[in-house]
Amino acid sequence: MAKELLGLPVANALTEQVAERVRALKEHGVEPTLAILRVGERADDLSYERGALKRCEKAGVAVRRYVLDEGCTQEELMASIAQINADTSIHGCLMFRPLPATLDEAAACAALDPSKDVDGITQGSLYGVFAQQPVGFAPCTAEACCELLDHYGYDLTGARVCVVGRSLVIGKPVSMLLQARNATVTMCHTRTRDLAATCREAEILVVAAGHIGTVGADAVAPGQVVVDVGINWDEAAGKLVGDVDYAACVPVVDAITPVPRGVGSVTTAVLVKHVVEAAARACA
Repeated sequence: MAKELLGLPVANALTEQVAERVRALKEHGVEPTLAILRVGERADDLSYERGALKRCEKAGVAVRRYVLDEGCTQEELMASIAQINADTSIHGCLMFRPLPATLDEAAACAALDPSKDVDGITQGSLYGVFAQQPVGFAPCTAEACCELLDHYGYDLTGARVCVVGRSLVIGKPVSMLLQARNATVTMCHTRTRDLAATCREAEILVVAAGHIGTVGADAVAPGQVVVDVGINWDEAAGKLVGDVDYAACVPVVDAITPVPRGVGSVTTAVLVKHVVEAAARACA
């Protein structure tokens, strides 16, 4: 039976480390502060916001919320971003996406100062990830995958890793982060020919395709470590599930992240880590 790679112990350990940095910064008169910019009342946004608020409180990070009506104008949104950019006491901004279809999301992302982009939504942040430069920050979920593997002691140097998914939110950035740790990465997607065969060749399998059942028992092999990033609502089962057929893969692989209670638990801890890092950079 596979070992469960739970996210909560990773998140708690990371928060303890971050809290120490927060105390040190406060001793020098710097209070790490996160701005949360939300448009509307989407249930998934509110859920993530509650988790972020709790994690910030545990680490000692301050939070300011900027909440706009779902029917707000582009000008109102851009004004909020400009206000956050100009406020030197705010070190990081989490802007919930997707924005309502009436708003220009690309323009809003481009307007955010990359130095305050703690969730990797700007082109500057993505450049930083791909060029391995300290510009902005990686998307939190992508970095959470690496934090989880590090916490459980998996050596990525030379490891054969297969990433299933090619989005700019997870697939592409996590591939870059893994390569920065000297892993040998193969990127796949749902249109890869004989996807299952490619997956079986990996020592570590990261699945972020966004589709239920992308990886089944035919795509895994004994000894593998599987990181399931997917979060999907299974109508038939009436519960959240990942992209991996958990029940089918658990008897085969060596270790696997559950959904929920896996990677998602680490994401807010990485967000808080980024805010603190942004505060440290600002006062350097």
